[in-house]
Amino acid sequence: MPDPISWEFAWPFLLGALVGGYLLGSIPFGLVLTRIAGYGDVRKIGSGNIGATNVLRTGNKLLALATLLLDGGKGAVAVLIAQIYGSDPALMAAAGALLGHLFPVWLGFRGGKGMATALGILLAISPLVGALCCLTWLLVAVVFRYSSLASLAAIALAPVYAWLLSMRPLYEPLREFGLPHAVLADPQRAQLFLFIAILVWIRHYQNIRRLLTGRESKIGEKKAG
Repeated sequence: MPDPISWEFAWPFLLGALVGGYLLGSIPFGLVLTRIAGYGDVRKIGSGNIGATNVLRTGNKLLALATLLLDGGKGAVAVLIAQIYGSDPALMAAAGALLGHLFPVWLGFRGGKGMATALGILLAISPLVGALCCLTWLLVAVVFRYSSLASLAAIALAPVYAWLLSMRPLYEPLREFGLPHAVLADPQRAQLFLFIAILVWIRHYQNIRRLLTGRESKIGEKKAG
């Protein structure tokens, strides 16, 4: 995209990236895979979600892993394809992919909670921020054993990590160390990550309620939720 942006020139690319990202993000891999594997409609078991955590309730760990990788991959692929046309289309494709996963047109706009797709987007747009979020998820999950709490903490810190990495005291030493700008972050990406975090938190409202009331299932428990 030209700088400064000529909206007369840029809007078809931005709109195309948004729509393309949405269509890619709206592919319900969890639902497709469980049906192919003969488990029926994953929305009728457990929490009713189409994400990897609920797919795991089928007892098929490989199927859950495949769902996790594909849900993350569709967010990353949307970004990487749009990056061919510039950073602004990439950000629009990222937003579209997450919206597609959360509100897929094929499922009456009732989709997943977005964490895997969000992580795929983060890793594609700013690998260092994405890596820090993955480490945050792992740390919180190990200490507290709540998958939802780990997701909420990791995604909430994404814009914070991006903002810190865009500040001169951290940004310049990392650049001198050899890390390219594409691996780091900037204020524009931090704004996108804040948007992503808000959407993911909204979709986790039931988990937040259960966490506050002590009814949330821990990792390894067979309790539905």
